[in-house]
Amino acid sequence: MTVAPIAAATPADPPPYVDHVAWAKWGDLSSLRVYPTASARDLSGRPGTGAQAEQAWAEVLTLAPDAAIPGMREQFICHWKFAELFEPGKTSWNLEPWRPEVGGDEMVAAGCNPGGTEEPF
Repeated sequence: MTVAPIAAATPADPPPYVDHVAWAKWGDLSSLRVYPTASARDLSGRPGTGAQAEQAWAEVLTLAPDAAIPGMREQFICHWKFAELFEPGKTSWNLEPWRPEVGGDEMVAAGCNPGGTEEPF
């Protein structure tokens, strides 16, 4: 009996993964709203999409180079992994430069929003 090799699964959802971004204010605090595309939403939460997550983060930095702030990438990756699982269809994935840098477990426990609640807008 011949067994065919199993091909590695590759997501069929092509880039771009970020439609647009916009900086917003929440009182005195800044927030970068990242608006994911349908491809990003489809890939969000799926295992084996680390390369696509990094490509999406590169798209964020192309659209908002000033987002290259410690902790922002980690917030984005957390949203990539969990946003569509916990809040499907959320308009934007919001990243805040004022949030503390934390480890992965604490980031997830905080709902990707360490150091305080998510802005109410």
